[in-house]
Amino acid sequence: MNDALPEASEIYNFCQAIIIMLTISKDVLPQTFLSYIAFRIAFMDTLERIALAKQVGDDPFDSFGFLTEVPFLRSVPPHVQLDLLSVTWAKHLASENVEGDLVDESVVYAVCETAARIIDEQPEEARRYLAGGPLDVHISVDHFLSSEIRNLHLNLSNEGDFLLISQFQDMSPEEALPMKEEFGIDEESIEPMFDVLMQWYMSVDFMPNLEGLLQEREVAKTITIVGLKQQPLC
Repeated sequence: MNDALPEASEIYNFCQAIIIMLTISKDVLPQTFLSYIAFRIAFMDTLERIALAKQVGDDPFDSFGFLTEVPFLRSVPPHVQLDLLSVTWAKHLASENVEGDLVDESVVYAVCETAARIIDEQPEEARRYLAGGPLDVHISVDHFLSSEIRNLHLNLSNEGDFLLISQFQDMSPEEALPMKEEFGIDEESIEPMFDVLMQWYMSVDFMPNLEGLLQEREVAKTITIVGLKQQPLC
């Protein structure tokens, strides 16, 4: 793979092709190829781990996948993690302004941290995950790239509440309330995080949500690996 930096025109064309409107704490997730790299590496790595777990007969509820970077969400099933990633990615590509919730903040943080770690520790794997995708990324897969990807979430002005709420899991509501007030965390904002813990079925929009992140043949392969665990109609 060519490790030269992307041509400026290639980056410009990619940014113009998608209007990135996901906002995290009023900050727009930047319009660069870095977000594509982060989301794709995190998705492909989690998908590959699902495939491996099925081959060796591991418990499907074993804790793995990109979202294990967020302590509160470590128990989310890997196929649901991919679904959540696809939802946040679709918001990222939306043509209207979409205010991200704590789940979106968690996904952005987790994909950036996962991708940065893989780039640092397994650069060949990172190159393999990027190969054959919708965007032909020619860039050096090195520590500079991992630092830039980490900066995607570090430069967002969120308070990191998604990392704090795991402290409340073993507390009674009465004990947790003073801490939540101290950190300025309201119940309504953390509700989506608790909803995710109970999720098993995948969104009906899972496949269309992957547009721009995976090729059609890759979407088909994904469905074969994870199955499409969608909510029954009745």
